[in-house]
Amino acid sequence: MSSLKGFSIACVQRLPNYLSYLKIKRYQGIENISTVTMANDLNLTQILVKKDLQQVSSIEGKPNVGFCVKRLIKDIESFLGFDNTKDAVLVGAGKLGSVLLSYKGFEKYGLNIVAAFDNNPDIIGAESGGIKVFDIAKLPNLVRRMSIHIGIITVPKQSAQSICDIMTDAGIRAIWNFAPIVLNVPDNAVVHNEDLAASLAVLSKKLKEVLD
Repeated sequence: MSSLKGFSIACVQRLPNYLSYLKIKRYQGIENISTVTMANDLNLTQILVKKDLQQVSSIEGKPNVGFCVKRLIKDIESFLGFDNTKDAVLVGAGKLGSVLLSYKGFEKYGLNIVAAFDNNPDIIGAESGGIKVFDIAKLPNLVRRMSIHIGIITVPKQSAQSICDIMTDAGIRAIWNFAPIVLNVPDNAVVHNEDLAASLAVLSKKLKEVLD
């Protein structure tokens, strides 16, 4: 099973869903919740939910009471780093890049895109989603000056590796890659590939199962 320093990737991917769910429950005035209730509402097993929560929170659920919703939210946000906004830069301010730059929901998950970069003179100097687009040549200086460690790549696949190299050379240590290519990064950096084609394939398969 793939893992991140002892934590399964599947568990980490479930945590944002737990977080959104718990925030809704808190808004509804619910102070405590059981893993059974969470499992039923999220269509998961009670054992899986309990195991996930025990990996990220030190609190114990009380019999007939459950877990403290407020504390679970705090522990999950702390584990994921959502309690401290992380600055990031994006390279590739085209169609997909513009969509990401315009999305304001990243901030509640701890991501703050501070600048965008491109090599297209038609969009350099403009703003996309209220974020300034700079010449790619300015990326290293800005990244080092602002101590930014997260980079987002939304360029064509033929340019992705070179952009990745520029980012890591400048000090970027975590890359969110939307280009349809596997990137090579140094040992002191990590990359997550957002494979849209694979996601579409999974969605299509699920749709086929529903329709059959």
